[in-house]
Amino acid sequence: MFEQAESTPWYRSLATLVVASILVPPVGLALLMARRDFNTQKKVLGSLCIVALLAGYVYLFIAVRRGSNEAHYTELERHRAEQRQQATQSTVTSTTNANAPTAIDPASPSAQTTALNANGAASTAHAGEANAPARNYWIDFRGPMRDGRYDEVAIKTTWPATGLPQMWKQPVGGGYASFVIAEGRAYTIEQRRNQEVVAAYDVETGREVWTNSWTAEFRESLGGDGPRATPVWNDGRVYALGATGEFRCLDAKTGKLIWNRNILTDNGAQNIEWGMAASPLIVDNKVIVLPGGSSGKSIVAYDRLSGAPLWRSLGDQASYTSPMLVTLAGRRQVLVVTASRIVGVAPEDGSLLWDTPWQNSARINVSQPIVVNQNRFFISAGYGLGAALVEVSGSGKSFMARKVWENNSMKNKFNSSVLHQGYIYGLDEGILTCVEVATGERKWKGGRYGYGQVLLASGHLIITTEQGEIVLVRATPEAHAEVARFTALEGRTWNNPAISNGRLLVRNTTQMAAYNIAAQ
Repeated sequence: MFEQAESTPWYRSLATLVVASILVPPVGLALLMARRDFNTQKKVLGSLCIVALLAGYVYLFIAVRRGSNEAHYTELERHRAEQRQQATQSTVTSTTNANAPTAIDPASPSAQTTALNANGAASTAHAGEANAPARNYWIDFRGPMRDGRYDEVAIKTTWPATGLPQMWKQPVGGGYASFVIAEGRAYTIEQRRNQEVVAAYDVETGREVWTNSWTAEFRESLGGDGPRATPVWNDGRVYALGATGEFRCLDAKTGKLIWNRNILTDNGAQNIEWGMAASPLIVDNKVIVLPGGSSGKSIVAYDRLSGAPLWRSLGDQASYTSPMLVTLAGRRQVLVVTASRIVGVAPEDGSLLWDTPWQNSARINVSQPIVVNQNRFFISAGYGLGAALVEVSGSGKSFMARKVWENNSMKNKFNSSVLHQGYIYGLDEGILTCVEVATGERKWKGGRYGYGQVLLASGHLIITTEQGEIVLVRATPEAHAEVARFTALEGRTWNNPAISNGRLLVRNTTQMAAYNIAAQ
């Protein structure tokens, strides 16, 4: 009697190998290497075929992405050209009207100034309506204190079903920077083809006022291309840092270059995986950046007027959190989160005051710390780390830090939380969560907004979702209470929003828009 031949397992069949190689080449390669019935020659030839197929997929992916980028940049350039043409026509019309002998009643409808809307068409605003804020408020990343809190004017907390009134919407270059706003202008940094571009826009109309650009192209297939760090406005100057380390001080009115350095080459530092993302910090006569160089060149201060190096400190690898000027335990200091720890350094000379470990498996810290009181701050991170309340104590030249509590109640991956009346509100791996800051106890978790961003204003949370929606949620520890939402942008939205003078500005890698959020 003959024994029945043993059947070949499905995962060892030739059909499975072929299908896996076509659909998921790395899996096909692993299956090929595991086959005992193939000799070395067959494995080598098969491997070459699978690798060639994988290379073809990569080439196709890059070609499709470049084609999409090309179409976007073409549309962006067309839009800006139309804006410039419309502005020129408005100037000619205004000059002609100014030379006309007819007197105009300032109260009449004809006494209006012409501006450009998002499509380059004319829109009107009554003469005498000064749109620039009385003071420059949102001139730093995530607001004056880098804590995501907006306290300048009350915001509208009852929204119509259609959403906030849109002022304008238009294309923008790539990248993940936010806006800073001063003297009626909004400043950001973008990727346009093979150049990084710092651009100034009129807040009320969206009209591009000036640009300053240089050749630089940071590419990252998973996270996305373009610059990350939000510029900073200070005393009539804009400080902008590109993803590959180019650092420029520009005249805020004209965009003219005042000075520039490359913080990576300047400090013998290698760029990190996702590019330079920490916004510069102005402290007195200094501007502080985080190149992450070794041998005492991790944190660097330059003269904010001349760009001359003033001091260098520590040797930590950089991460993606922006430095903050804070006062803890009575000591004014710069709070820095590196890839492996949190440190406080003296702004005068960069000397280390204290440190405490803060490292996840990926060595990726993105979330901004939040000062809680005179000696405590909250910190969070994703990639399996969680959150902690850190207390700094000491005096003179002797300080120390300890963790009051540490748990996984909040995991900010690449966004930051806000603090309101003793409670932290933030996105825990994309889900809105409330945590009591004194104890670390989670009060509630609800509302899936993806890897968006959160601001606090008038007792409410303003959330930009990963899908481009703007959502209003009450900041209450009782329960998740969503008030309103509407779609503001199309496409993946990771950029932080900005608010100044009642104007909410949002952007992502392809679009930017402004909404009137001021309470009437």
